[in-house]
Order: sequence, then C-alpha cells, then structure tokens
Amino acid sequence: MATAYIGRFAPSPTGPLHQGSLLAALASYLDAKHHGGTWLLRIEDLDPPREDPSAPETIIAQLKAFCLHWDGEPLFQSSRLAAYEEALATLARESLTYPCTCARKSYAAVYPGTCDGRYACPPNAPHSIRLRVRDAQLSWQDRLFGEVSFAMKQQVGDFIIRRKDGLTAYQLAVVVDDLEQQITQVVRGADLLDSTPRQLEVYAGLGRPAPGYLHLPVLADKSGAKLSKQSHAAPVGTSDAPAQLRYLLGLLGQPIPEAKEAPALLAVAAKQWDISRVPRQPSIVVA
Repeated sequence: MATAYIGRFAPSPTGPLHQGSLLAALASYLDAKHHGGTWLLRIEDLDPPREDPSAPETIIAQLKAFCLHWDGEPLFQSSRLAAYEEALATLARESLTYPCTCARKSYAAVYPGTCDGRYACPPNAPHSIRLRVRDAQLSWQDRLFGEVSFAMKQQVGDFIIRRKDGLTAYQLAVVVDDLEQQITQVVRGADLLDSTPRQLEVYAGLGRPAPGYLHLPVLADKSGAKLSKQSHAAPVGTSDAPAQLRYLLGLLGQPIPEAKEAPALLAVAAKQWDISRVPRQPSIVVA
C-alpha cells in the first residue's frame, strides 16, 4: 500500500507573502491535491529578532484570500522547543555534534572543522553546536532537477544546528518538524537546494527516513536577484486572486483553467498539475 501524501507550506513570519512565496505555496498546494494528499501549514517562527509580530496573521489571511486552505491547525515552531532539544540530545549521544566558538568571518564558505574534537567549551564562552557530516558523496533524486550530489566535507562542511544565541538553527528544526508532521514530500524553492544535503544528514543522524523533494525555480527581478522579504519584495495584494493565480500557473508552465473563481480554478489546476511542464531552471525573471 502506497504511503499517503503529506505536504506542507512553511513560511518564516518576517513579513507578508510576496509573489515568490505565493508561487511556492501554490505549487506545494497543487502537488499535494493532485496526489489526493494532505497540505499542512507551518509558521517557522524561530528567529524573533527577524520576525514581524503581525506576519503570521497576515500570511494566514493572504492564503485564505487565494483559497489555499490547509488541513488541520497551523503548527508554530515556537511551540516545539522541547522537541528540538530532544533531537539535539539524540545527535549528541551518537557523537555527531561538537561545540564551536568560531566566528563566521573566520572561515570561507565551507567550515573547515576547526573545533572538531572539542567536547567542552570554556565556562560562559558563547558557542554554537555543529553537526559533523560524513566524508562521503551524498546524492538524492530531486523530482524536478533529477540526481543532485554533494561532496559533504568539501562542499557542505560541518554545519550549525544550534546558534550561539541559543536559538535552534533552521536545518535541525525543519527536520524535526517534518518528522512530527509526517511530511512525505517537500515542495520549495531552488534557493533551498543546498539546504537539502544538510537536512538529509540530520535525518541520517536521527536514524529516520527522509521525504522526497521537489525544488522549484524561484522568482527573480531583472537583475537576477531572488524576490525576498529581505530585498523588500512587494507584498501580494488580494484584490484579484484568480488573475494572480493564473499568472503564477503560467510561470510554472501549467495550463490555465477557464474557471472564473479561485476555488474552481484551483480544483482544475490541481487535476492538471504536471511537474514535467515546470521550467527546469533555478530562477524565473519577472518584471
């Protein structure tokens, strides 16, 4: 018997949804519904200094306006701190972690393992916790990009799973919550493609199976920069949801339904959803 499809949309509440994040929400919703699956909402509120307190309510209202209705109740990462500590302890028991006092500017893109072998830090010394990666080639089949491979020590390096400020890092929290929500398929932007080997390493460390992955092209401006809240991408307006949904379907290479209202349009789009029509490229430039 095939495993039931469970997908999710997991925005960070640093601001309202923009066109790029709405595209990710739409694609993950359509993929789930095309497969007769469940679509969950998770608010990744683990970084208070960067968050907008009004963003969760705004994001929820935007999704409702586009008739992207999730199943069940939203999961807030801020309610999951004990689960992250438990996972951190599990990885420590497997001797897969070590404390690190290095400053980010002290090394290039890939951490060289300077603190590996350290099992304790001086009292009161600020430190992060890193996961030790295997010295091996890690490969997986992305549903859009095909086989993707990383040399873990050379291209990824040991990475932070708890920050110096005590906050749980994204790479650990996302795995723990995908396991909790029993996610079987992750649909997200290609900007997170290089996060996948890190997350697969966390799954391996926890001894748990990983979901499948589909990485979509992200939307970029004319300069090639990804649309993001950090680059002040405009919030998505909700005055003409069907027109905006049709536009995004076109960017994703999908047939445009004739339905006039958003619910009917989404129902047809889900039935017609075909990832072989999605552009196989890292980004799509929009005006």
